[in-house]
Amino acid sequence: MPIPLSLAVGGAGVALVVSFVILATAWRTPRYDGGTTSSRAVGEWVLPKPFSSLILAPALAIALRVIGVALLLLAATAALFGRNDLTNPLFGMVYVWWWVGLVFASLLLGPVWKAISPVRTIHATLLTLSGGDRERGLYDFPARLGVWPAALGLYAFVWLELVYDNSSQLGDLRLWCAIYLAIMLVGGAVFGPAFYAKADPFEVYSSLAARLSPWHVRGAGTPDARIVLRSPLANLSTTPLVPGVWGVVAVLFGSTAFDSFADSSWWLRTVYGSSFSAATLNNLALAGFCVGVGILFAAGCVLTRPGTSVTRAELPDRFAHSLVPIIAGYIVAHYLTLFVDYGWQTLALVSDPLGKEWNLFGTAGLTPSFWFSYHPTLLATIKVAAVVVGHVAAAVSAHDRALTVFPPGRRVTSQLPLMVMMVAFTTGGLLLLFSA
Repeated sequence: MPIPLSLAVGGAGVALVVSFVILATAWRTPRYDGGTTSSRAVGEWVLPKPFSSLILAPALAIALRVIGVALLLLAATAALFGRNDLTNPLFGMVYVWWWVGLVFASLLLGPVWKAISPVRTIHATLLTLSGGDRERGLYDFPARLGVWPAALGLYAFVWLELVYDNSSQLGDLRLWCAIYLAIMLVGGAVFGPAFYAKADPFEVYSSLAARLSPWHVRGAGTPDARIVLRSPLANLSTTPLVPGVWGVVAVLFGSTAFDSFADSSWWLRTVYGSSFSAATLNNLALAGFCVGVGILFAAGCVLTRPGTSVTRAELPDRFAHSLVPIIAGYIVAHYLTLFVDYGWQTLALVSDPLGKEWNLFGTAGLTPSFWFSYHPTLLATIKVAAVVVGHVAAAVSAHDRALTVFPPGRRVTSQLPLMVMMVAFTTGGLLLLFSA
């Protein structure tokens, strides 16, 4: 990158420390507090009623469901009848559109996967045809599990993408998608729609990223529902406090960090010069990054001094939402060029899902421009800015939550372990970004 590493790391560290000092002195009362403060405090702007009516209309919800099912059918066609090479659009649809594009869409528009999820549509359709209860399953989803099933599902996907040797083989990717679809449909039948909110890895991931979108629905489910624009950090503070949120963010953060680490020259020399297989080392490294991030974050939380109303064991989940801006920053920094270039290429490939030289959607002639490759300084600036802004936003979010968790006399000193953890994440993230 055309930016000195020392300047990037030093500037990021200074920005984070200065932000903490400013917050400690000027931000002394919670401004978000889980969305319970006034609209003036969080800066809400109610949008015109016609706009809210259009966005919340049942017709739009149905249209989004149709789009989700159409994408599933297109992917299934390519999976079952397409060519077994990288010109098959299934690879781009899964690894680029589904995994990366879903995050960008959720950051801009809200919980996109919940709106278009084909597994939710299939589940609702089957229950409608059979006369079953669309709101409840055979059993209640165990509350103690929280979103831990989604964390495991996310780990299964990043393992497939980053470690598994045959991730570019059509049969293996097709099998993974089939297993995912089967688990989702069976889980929905047993536990009802609540299963998708807790166990669908892509819905949990999308909904978590959507907490950083500026959109919020006030009075959802009522005739007076309105869409409001407000600070993304206000939305972020409303992240549900359920078990396993910190496990989800650990997998997302750790896997992205590993993806950068796996491209470093040091790791490539280590892998090719070791007596162990590359698969073994990469598996250990991926698990180590995810577990290591989780342990470091949990340690930063439990080493604080909470008030009597909160136990130390609850702190990782209470502060897990503060890592979402960091994850979003890393996604932008690490996957921006992948999404722009290969997402565009995938748009061309979907017009010919079977490799028959078709042009079903008129996009077959599209080719990626690789524009960012010709503007490395701009790309480097965007990447570093995404990481730094993400960490500063995380510090703000963590500070605001700390004001509601820690006693008044210890609100600043209790945050010091979290501050050290944030600086470690910033430094490590930039080192990995520059070494890739």
